[in-house]
Amino acid sequence: MIRIVCFGIGYLFGLFQTSYIIGRIHGIDIRNYGSGNAGTTNMIRTLGTKWGLITFAGDFLKSYLAAIVVGLLFGKRYADCILLLRLYAGVGAVIAHDFPFYMNFKGGKGVAASAGMAMGFKPVLLGFGLLVFLGVSIPTGYVSAGSLSCYVAFFLGTVVMGLTGQLHMAQAFLIETDVLAFLMMALCWWQHRNNIVRLMNGTERKTSLFKKKSETE
Repeated sequence: MIRIVCFGIGYLFGLFQTSYIIGRIHGIDIRNYGSGNAGTTNMIRTLGTKWGLITFAGDFLKSYLAAIVVGLLFGKRYADCILLLRLYAGVGAVIAHDFPFYMNFKGGKGVAASAGMAMGFKPVLLGFGLLVFLGVSIPTGYVSAGSLSCYVAFFLGTVVMGLTGQLHMAQAFLIETDVLAFLMMALCWWQHRNNIVRLMNGTERKTSLFKKKSETE
C-alpha cells in the first residue's frame, strides 16, 4: 500500500507539464510544433535554449520534489526501504509526465523528469548519467542518443550500487529497485523508438544545446 501512496504522490507532482504551460504563455500548444513532444528538446527547437532550460528545470524539480516529500513523510517509519519509496515517487512523476490524463496521455519522453527521479533516489547516479549524456550528445549532436545512453547508465549504476552495498537495503528491496530501474529504462527506450529508427537510418535531427534554435529545424 505504501508503494501505491508514494507512486501517487509522484504522479500528482508529475502532472505539472512545464513545456505545455510555457507554450500556452506564448500562445502555442508545444505539441503542434517540431516533433510534437512536450519536453525539453522540442522546446529548445521551438522557442530556444532559454525556455528549453526552464522546461528542463521544471520537469526535473517535479520528480525531485516528489521524492523529497516522500522522504520527509515516510523516512523514519520506513527507514529500511526509504530509497525504494523515493524511487517509486520518481517513477510516478515520470509516468504522469509521459502520459498526463488531461492532455489525452500525450506528454513528453520523461528525460528531464527522470533526471529529477535519479537525483531524488541517489544524486551520484544523476552525476554519472549526466556525464554519459554530455559525453554522447555534445560530440554527436544527437540528444536522443545521449538520453538513451544515460538511462542505461542509470540502470547499470543502480545495479552496481546495490551489489556493492551502497544502497543499504535488504536483498528483496534491491531486487525490486533493480526491476524498477530496468522498467524505466525500457520505457525510455520505448518512448524514443522513433528516434532509434532514425538514428539507425542516419536521419535523426541534430540539436545544439547551446544555440537559440536548432540549425536543423
